[in-house]
Amino acid sequence: MAKAKKRQAMGRGLSALLPTDENLEKGKVEGRVLEVPLSQIETNPFQPRTQFNPETLEELASSIAALGVIQPITIRRMGSDSYQLVSGERRLRASQSLNLETIPAFIRVANDKESLEMALVENIQRDDLDPIEIALSYERLISEVNLTQEEMSNRVGKKRSTVTNYLRLLNLDPIIQSGIRDGFISMGHGRALLAVDNPKEQLNLYKKVVATGMSVRATEQAVKPKEKPTQPKIEDYTAKHIDALSDFFGATVQTTVDKNGGGKIVISFDSEKEFKTILKKLNS
Repeated sequence: MAKAKKRQAMGRGLSALLPTDENLEKGKVEGRVLEVPLSQIETNPFQPRTQFNPETLEELASSIAALGVIQPITIRRMGSDSYQLVSGERRLRASQSLNLETIPAFIRVANDKESLEMALVENIQRDDLDPIEIALSYERLISEVNLTQEEMSNRVGKKRSTVTNYLRLLNLDPIIQSGIRDGFISMGHGRALLAVDNPKEQLNLYKKVVATGMSVRATEQAVKPKEKPTQPKIEDYTAKHIDALSDFFGATVQTTVDKNGGGKIVISFDSEKEFKTILKKLNS
């Protein structure tokens, strides 16, 4: 009988092993993991994630139904019997979809700023955030938590150049940002499109990338400035003979040389007499 109870407890995940808030003395719960009624937990207004995949939520719910919640969510106390989610919204949503009464939670003492930072940093570390969600989280850490890029790179364990590359994505047209979020193009495509300064041209190229399935490499080539072919410089070999020609004909002489090295001579005259003089010299 004891072994059966133990197996049953393990099957319910952490919920079978943790105390409830009712069994703990008030003021002693912070820093502890305990079972908290789902009805007492409100969602996090600082949540950086805005899209939740229904299929993966359903898969998570199936896992929780079979094994229980393996990793506690993180919450903070708002009142005597109310809490606010800090991180773990997917686990919370999946548990709610199963109509569970409680969920294992780690209670943290945190103000709004600390809660925001914890939520943002925890979410950035996840693999399933899209690049724009990560970029927006970085932006919020800078603007609302007042972190420098250097401080932020230390918090999230990323190189500063990586942080900068994500933040630059927010300079793209909103339609292109949506394309990255929806998976029509990759972050690499987005970084390549940043090289196009003209917003209309940037959007037109984005549409072409989506329509043709253009690779990142091909997109990078497409945004490179087209180099004009340089023609070899042809030496004007006639210049040193202009004076001699002018003296010979007794008239103004001009020459031009084209890209292939050919050219023409133009002899000017002001009267019929000058023309006949030139003609006579040509026939002599």
